[in-house]
Amino acid sequence: MDIKRAKEEISRSVVSYLAKDKFGAYRIPIVRQRPILLMGAPGIGKTAVMEQVARECGVALVSYSITHHTRQSAIGLPFISHKEYGGKEYAVTEYTMSEIIASVYDKMEETGLKEGILFIDEINCASETLAPAMLQFLQCKTFGAHKVPEGWLIAAAGNPPEYNKSVREFDVVTLDRVKKIDVEPDFGVWKEYAYKQGIHGAILSYLEIRKDHFYAMETTVDGKRFVTARGWEDLSTILRAYEEMELPVDEQLIAQYVQHKKIAKDFANYLDLYRKYRTDYRVDEILLGNHTEQAVAKLQDAPFDERLSVMGLLLSRLNEGFQAAHESDLMVTGLHEALLTLKSRLADSDSWEEPFTALLEERETAFTHDRKAGFLEKPEERAKLRELELLAEYSAAAKREGCRTADAAFTLCKEEFARAAEQRENIVSNAAAALENAFAFLEDAFGAGQEMIIFITELTAGYYSVRFISENGSEKYYRYNEELLFDEKQKSILQDIERARTERLF
Repeated sequence: MDIKRAKEEISRSVVSYLAKDKFGAYRIPIVRQRPILLMGAPGIGKTAVMEQVARECGVALVSYSITHHTRQSAIGLPFISHKEYGGKEYAVTEYTMSEIIASVYDKMEETGLKEGILFIDEINCASETLAPAMLQFLQCKTFGAHKVPEGWLIAAAGNPPEYNKSVREFDVVTLDRVKKIDVEPDFGVWKEYAYKQGIHGAILSYLEIRKDHFYAMETTVDGKRFVTARGWEDLSTILRAYEEMELPVDEQLIAQYVQHKKIAKDFANYLDLYRKYRTDYRVDEILLGNHTEQAVAKLQDAPFDERLSVMGLLLSRLNEGFQAAHESDLMVTGLHEALLTLKSRLADSDSWEEPFTALLEERETAFTHDRKAGFLEKPEERAKLRELELLAEYSAAAKREGCRTADAAFTLCKEEFARAAEQRENIVSNAAAALENAFAFLEDAFGAGQEMIIFITELTAGYYSVRFISENGSEKYYRYNEELLFDEKQKSILQDIERARTERLF
């Protein structure tokens, strides 16, 4: 199955394993809570999906790669204790607590979360001395003499033997005690994730044209040649960093992440074209509503790959605006909630400083807790950090202005908040205008052609674009979405009917 379907299966397992009956006992007894075993090619997102599940289910996550451990660190170190049996004292070997089990208790202490997921990556690559302990871990949910705490699910991931020479095959006895999920790479599913993570537009456009280059694993006389989803995501990060610092990006850099000579060279050539299209078509000017007849004519005469690339450029810039609007929404909403809380507390206080300081400390503590627990995605983290910065600025401004009463301090906060809300409205307005301008350019170039269908489809697939349009609307999106995609669906149905009729005839 693809990684999205696997995520759904894991989420359902977490929910069902942690569900309790009216007596407070787990509905599924712990002995029947099979460990989840994800098996799939390297770099397709097995670890990332566990992080997403933990965050969305509101449980803690402890993640380890077993290849980094020896038998002693996983099981614990031996020591001699003395016990009495039958009236005689004996020296007995015991073990210190496993580092891995200890880390679970540390996470519980750090976050206050009593339930979670213990995730062991590359579990079938354990060393020869550690392999029996891994089998015991999957079968009995213990490391050495120490059990995984109640309320913690076990999940593990591994690579099939064709991808790793160090892999050890699990026997039937072990496999019969786990919930095994086989995962395969799928560009369409990854693209949804990529939009949300802000993967570089050049990578998304390139892979839309060269879907067969999304994931490749080849063995040649010169060794392994490969490219993975992880490689594309890491390349995206370095591309954005290099662009911000105006550092050169060449084939040698790309090949450090896309370790497949042919694909690295092909993408390097495409990246040059992508940048050229951005300049030639003046994409930023298009989104400001200043497209020219020459740009329209050029795109009309361009080959299909170039058209896709230009649409990719437009979508990439639009998504930056949509994400900025989303973060601004989160920040203003959080700030509004904080000020409402402050207002209620100031009503019962003669001074404003103590309630304000207490509120700021509470929200900083809550933010630190959520970040440590892994509950915050990057946009949420940035929005909350900005919210805390503004609250601190409001407090400093009230002191600077010499506010003596709670009313004076809160009036100042309201004025400052109005500015933040206005900035948010400007960000939303700019993103909405850019979307309308993109539609206007594509209408002039293609009307209601197949390119518009692709554009609408990509907007529908994007996490931030869907959120933005659902919250702020877009008359053209709704109109084209209804007209074009309905026509496409109808055409597909008619083709299926005709195909079925032909098959019956022959």
